[in-house]
Amino acid sequence: MKTKIIILAAGKGTRMGSDLPKVLVELKGQSMIKHLMKAVSASKVDARPIIVVSPENKHLLENELSDYELIYAIQDKQLGTGHAVNCARSLVSDDYDNILVLYGDHPFLTAASIAKFAQAEPEALTIMPTLLPNFEGWHHNFYHLGRIARDESGLVRGIIEFKDADDKDKEILEINMGFMCFNRTWLFNNIDNLNSDNKANEFYLTDLVKIAALQGVKIDSIMIEPLESMGINSREELGIAESLIN
Repeated sequence: MKTKIIILAAGKGTRMGSDLPKVLVELKGQSMIKHLMKAVSASKVDARPIIVVSPENKHLLENELSDYELIYAIQDKQLGTGHAVNCARSLVSDDYDNILVLYGDHPFLTAASIAKFAQAEPEALTIMPTLLPNFEGWHHNFYHLGRIARDESGLVRGIIEFKDADDKDKEILEINMGFMCFNRTWLFNNIDNLNSDNKANEFYLTDLVKIAALQGVKIDSIMIEPLESMGINSREELGIAESLIN
């Protein structure tokens, strides 16, 4: 099983109150992307991951990650996660079986979880969500993330982005962290079917879950602990993350 890792890192640091790209904001003296890259390297899944960057932050990230051998893909417009992955499409050779999508603002993800996720053998895709006890305390960091939608038999039917969720959807405690492991052939046969008909006018990578479900393909999931899965999107969340390290 040969897996290519794609790391999405084109986001700006606007919500972080920083002029730096979000992934370069430091957590305990080290950028979030470097925390993640240490885990990716230690997992030994992919010796040359693809990192999706913007034209503005490419040079900064090349400098920050000069110790790692990476392939850079440019996302010239911020059109969503589906668009970001599609920007890396031409850089993935046909000899890869799977594509593992990670995010540069998840500094707690471990090498063990990355390696475990890379062993998935999806017909279409496997997701790695987390399950919360509630949204209290530091779990409130997850409140504005997408929810996993399952049918009565427990099968994954889709992911509801927070911007598109109603009050009932927001009560769901199974949270999408964005981590996905795709069958490469299925992904690139279906990614062009994404559309931007949503409140954000973006191409959501998560809509591929719904596409797979409509095709009748079983979507597997591998649970991850909340702390390990936590992303950081604001100064408030950064402070919470630093307190949890302590």
